[in-house]
Amino acid sequence: MSDFHSIKDSEHLKERDNGEFKTPLSVRKLVDAREMPAENISKLALIIRFLKPVTWIPVMWSFLCGAVASGGFGWDKIIGIKFILGMLLTGPLASGTCQMLNDYFDRDLDEINEPNRPIPGGAMSLKNATILISIWSVLSVITGYLIHPLIGLYVVIGIINAHLYSANPIKLKKRLWAGNIIVAISYLIIPWIAGEIAYSQTFTLSSLLPSLIVAALFTLSSTGTMTINDFKSIEGDRQNGIRTLPVVFGDTRAAVIAAVLINSGQLLASLYMLFIGQTIYGVIVGLLIIPQFILQFSLVRSPGTMDVRYNAIAQNFLVAGMLLCAFAIKAARP
Repeated sequence: MSDFHSIKDSEHLKERDNGEFKTPLSVRKLVDAREMPAENISKLALIIRFLKPVTWIPVMWSFLCGAVASGGFGWDKIIGIKFILGMLLTGPLASGTCQMLNDYFDRDLDEINEPNRPIPGGAMSLKNATILISIWSVLSVITGYLIHPLIGLYVVIGIINAHLYSANPIKLKKRLWAGNIIVAISYLIIPWIAGEIAYSQTFTLSSLLPSLIVAALFTLSSTGTMTINDFKSIEGDRQNGIRTLPVVFGDTRAAVIAAVLINSGQLLASLYMLFIGQTIYGVIVGLLIIPQFILQFSLVRSPGTMDVRYNAIAQNFLVAGMLLCAFAIKAARP
């Protein structure tokens, strides 16, 4: 996720009508027809770039939190086949599939925002991208099923969510709140519950409820962090009618909204820890909000330059709170 670099408007991206630029969202442009010098990198390096490893970490972490919350996971199980499959699934497989889908459907936006990505940069053809996405989708579903049949179903739901987020005509990312919410659900609730199911001997809706509540609260926070990610692509989103919070409300207001969401979700999670009798965990989760709150002042002052730095520092405190809540849920189990 890099900073936006302005490029000259070109005729195949926009057409002038009564003095205004309009982009027909229903038309899908063949980005691979754009002539750009391909980078001289190996096929393996190209595939890894297409899979975006940096985006795997939150999903893998959510699976780990769910496993801890189940009460059936111990650190000795890290070398177990179930945990290895879970990390492969939530990392390079399912997360990688969703990232490739996003790049595939957003190739017109990336021509403006990030033209050096594999597809708009000319290093990856649409045919090869389609083949990779198909193979990775099948491998993801199979791996999920091997862990637990229900997790295989969750993988299918996650892939459907990725289509709903990026693909026309629905393309939830252009519908203000909907896009960030569905991404947050896929990053948090689905892998968290998958982790709990993977390590629970038996589970019911009642036994899963604490994890559902906490994951939902951190989904609220994650919706805020997704908003911060939108600052890097304001220009392309604006040109293509993508109604993100920064596009609709402007940089400063969107940063304030993001900060409120981030803090509110964690504060409510802290209060829920107190409610289930885990006072120490609740207090620590609440204290972890303080350094994030301090960093948010600089974010609000300059969202376009502080977005990457904020997420790189502040999210460490957020994910620490997630794991503490998982330990609290485990400790509260009868």
